[in-house]
Amino acid sequence: MLIVSDVHGAAEPLRRVAALGEPLLVLGDLINYIDYRSNEGIVADISGKHLVDEFVRIRALEGNDAATDFWQGEWAHRDEGLEDRYSEAVEASYRDVCGALRGSNAYVTYGNVDRPKMLAEHLPNGARFVDAEVIEIDGQRVGFAGGGLTSIGTPGEVTEREMKAKLDQLGPVDILATHVPPAIPALACDVIGGRQKGSIAVLEYIKRQMPAFHYFGDIHQPRATTWRIGPTTCINAGYFRATERPIRHG
Repeated sequence: MLIVSDVHGAAEPLRRVAALGEPLLVLGDLINYIDYRSNEGIVADISGKHLVDEFVRIRALEGNDAATDFWQGEWAHRDEGLEDRYSEAVEASYRDVCGALRGSNAYVTYGNVDRPKMLAEHLPNGARFVDAEVIEIDGQRVGFAGGGLTSIGTPGEVTEREMKAKLDQLGPVDILATHVPPAIPALACDVIGGRQKGSIAVLEYIKRQMPAFHYFGDIHQPRATTWRIGPTTCINAGYFRATERPIRHG
């Protein structure tokens, strides 16, 4: 079983992993709005790299709340047709990255930058969209709960209450697969410009149900990639766009 997260448009590396023929878990953030290493992505292509540069500058100097305010202010004064151009670009990205899964045995959930409905619609035959459900894979009960806990109004955002409701549907599992990490600072904060992005609901589920493993993503520059919570081994399976390597379970 192979696991990746935070694909962010890396279609060709994903195609190579999918071609290995093993069960593949894809834990969200399939499209690339902004690559913070280069400031490239959908936002730069449509709204201009100058806007992305300013957004990233504010995020680094003043924090995520100020960057969110800046973005929402720009969006409020958007040109007519801008939203349609973003939707078209996102759909094109899903066609590309989901097409990389053609012929694979993939299980795909969503992250905070994803549009869940559009993602599910673009998955090829053989790839399955999963959320708030348990699938038996290689004899292991794998529970999936998609979504991220950001606060800028993206379609893939969920609240802690919504995340808890998903987890409550799972019951005990051998492997928990989410996009968001548990609320452990070393796992849930980026080294640079980090803020707490972990889920209390996920942490409480792990303490209660004690799965053997928890795989997640969301954090691109984690302080730690592996952590133990009681008997549970927690592993960050991203940042696939940068590493181009899957995590192998077992």
